[in-house]
Amino acid sequence: MMKLKYSICCGLDVHKNVIVATIVITNKDGISQYKQKSFSTINSDIQRFHNWLIENHCYHVCMESTGKYWIPIFNYLEDDIDVCLTHPKYVKAIKGKKTDKKDSKWIADLYRFDLVRCSFIPPKDFRQLRELARYRFKLICMKSSEKNRIQNCMTVSNVGIASVLSDPFGKTAAEIMSYLLEHTADSIDEKAVRIAKAVDYLKPMMVQNDDGLHLLYGFRKETVLPY
Repeated sequence: MMKLKYSICCGLDVHKNVIVATIVITNKDGISQYKQKSFSTINSDIQRFHNWLIENHCYHVCMESTGKYWIPIFNYLEDDIDVCLTHPKYVKAIKGKKTDKKDSKWIADLYRFDLVRCSFIPPKDFRQLRELARYRFKLICMKSSEKNRIQNCMTVSNVGIASVLSDPFGKTAAEIMSYLLEHTADSIDEKAVRIAKAVDYLKPMMVQNDDGLHLLYGFRKETVLPY
């Protein structure tokens, strides 16, 4: 005979719009009593489901990791209820006439005899940090993808900025691209472009000072004392 671990537990069959719950209560003689109830997945009904579990002194719940539908239920229950999240392959019912009520009852029966392998769910603060880290990584990948797409567009458009500039997305490259977008092939003044690039390159050197002391960091001419 299998050893009973949970005298009172609940099995859930979670869907997009409905939760089918089965509470199994086993007495000292091994006789089981089942209570089944369905709830919607809106917040007020999930709260009613939480209260229903507390009223029946059920503090152990098992459910499948069905897509993302389990997350709202888990968020409501994790503070007061011991929730076991398991992979569907560990609670797969026998083939035949499957219904939501039969599935939830099957999960409850497996869980009360500790025949279900639970998945590890990190604490809430770790989950929040993980979501932020994953979203940041996704944005970085999107940024890199867009940069590659822009470089490919420039390459097929005969704009070889990447072959001339070390940073094709720097300030100089942005000014060149803005100029190219504002002018057509007939209106581009190549002399003006060359002069503009030369001025930007020589601008830091064009200082009206002959002694070179202005190159020293923090030097101000009016602070020089006479000999």
